[in-house]
Amino acid sequence: MAKIAVIPGDGVGPEVVSVAVRAIEAVARARSLAFELVHFDYGADRYLRDGVTLPPGQIEDFRDHYDAILFGAVGDARVPDNRHAREILLALRFQLDLYVNFRPVQLLDERFCPLKGKGPSDVDLVVFRENTEGLYADVGGIFKKGTPDEIAVNEDVNSRKGVERIIRAAFDWAVAHGKKRVCMSDKSNALRFAHDLWQRAFREIAADYPQIEPRHLYIDALAMKLLETPEAFDVVVTCNLFGDILTDLGAALCGGLGLAASANLNPKAPRCRGLFEPVHGSAPDNAGKGLANPLAAVLSAALLLDNLGHAAEGAILERAVRAAVAASVLTRDVGGDRSTAEVGDYVVAEVERLARG
Repeated sequence: MAKIAVIPGDGVGPEVVSVAVRAIEAVARARSLAFELVHFDYGADRYLRDGVTLPPGQIEDFRDHYDAILFGAVGDARVPDNRHAREILLALRFQLDLYVNFRPVQLLDERFCPLKGKGPSDVDLVVFRENTEGLYADVGGIFKKGTPDEIAVNEDVNSRKGVERIIRAAFDWAVAHGKKRVCMSDKSNALRFAHDLWQRAFREIAADYPQIEPRHLYIDALAMKLLETPEAFDVVVTCNLFGDILTDLGAALCGGLGLAASANLNPKAPRCRGLFEPVHGSAPDNAGKGLANPLAAVLSAALLLDNLGHAAEGAILERAVRAAVAASVLTRDVGGDRSTAEVGDYVVAEVERLARG
């Protein structure tokens, strides 16, 4: 039996995660899959109530006793420094060593794309973002804080191990999915030490995959090319900061963050190999108003099922999302007029129908 931890989190997180949970439960019933979903209340409410972000031993519990984590969002204005968000989400990414941030950039319908003349066949790529190093490693400090002489330093951490494994993961995925091109993006013309490592590792690893066409672009050039010719890319691999920015650009090409799914993965972990989350954030101002788009959460659940070895069931969730798009059963952010609950009901009903068929 697969055991899944569910952390809805803050803001609109509980609303969208509830739809994803219902979709998983629906396909599991129809296909006689044994899943145990265990819910946790970690988020701003819990933190403000008793000061708990993640209790001692919780990460080890997830690592040893769970197969995946379905995550909503964290972030709440009542916690001005967002400490709870860092100590929940970033702690899970770093301490579970979820070094792959996997982000599909897949256009579901031409009407969502802001680029003239581009359709689903043109915008269909994935981004492999290094997820545990770089500028997000939180190495640095502030000297003479609050004075005119203040100095703030953040260090960009790049290890040979970290760089090699994310690049190799990108090539392995390309081979497994019949893709022909992998593009590595850096800024080695300016960051001549850290990104020289990326350059050398990419060249060396690319030589092990002669069937894949390797390409390099500086990050600013890649951003421009994605807007001009997104069809020129199959797989992109890059560092933590650039990947964060680039994948939001990719989401914009597909209709916005309400359609953007993600997986935080460690393909070599013995058990808990992934945390799956929509990337739209907690949007606390929209909480409880029925405005949140649940489709990114359902697509994240599809990635979860796929990574648990249930690719056919994951595909059913994706097909249900595509059905909602085709029928224009959508929330306002993508041109619809339905509530979160209405979109959720439609998607779950489609999952049930498709799973029975």
